[in-house]
Amino acid sequence: MKVLVACEYSGEVRRAFAALGHDAWSCDLLPSEDDSQNHYQGDVFDIIDEGWDIMIAHPPCTHLAVSGARWFKDKQVEQAEALEFVQRLLDADIPKIALENPVSIISSRIRKPEQIIQPWQFGHGETKKTCLWLKNLPLLVPTDIVEGREQRVWKMGPSENRWKERSRTFTGIAKAMAEQWG
Repeated sequence: MKVLVACEYSGEVRRAFAALGHDAWSCDLLPSEDDSQNHYQGDVFDIIDEGWDIMIAHPPCTHLAVSGARWFKDKQVEQAEALEFVQRLLDADIPKIALENPVSIISSRIRKPEQIIQPWQFGHGETKKTCLWLKNLPLLVPTDIVEGREQRVWKMGPSENRWKERSRTFTGIAKAMAEQWG
């Protein structure tokens, strides 16, 4: 299967699909964190029409997540652009699409998600509500429900790379995506 993982610099989801033998590629404006040759650094719309079977998209949540609602009034242009980007991803001519984002205005401005998952359902003792908007894909089935539900991601202190660490896909979720959707 030819897999596009849009807006992913870390390679977590790409590696999970590749481990199962898929031709998996990540794409991001940032370079690949793991220096993979299967990473396109640039605009996802440069390569979106290259015959992908499935796309897992992780659009930036900076202007979308309700956790930043107090700033919405100051960034209406950025928010409109972010929503347009999300809609273009969802409208891509790819047979199977999963778009993930935290709880966001996508739910009220485009459509409600098909599913909301948590890291603790996939082997990580943490909470981080993640919404999934799906096209021709089944809901993810939890693989490893664990205790110790901590808000580690939400509690991260200020740092230069905080935004990157907060956006990283949990390996258990990436593995479940590859196993269940690949």
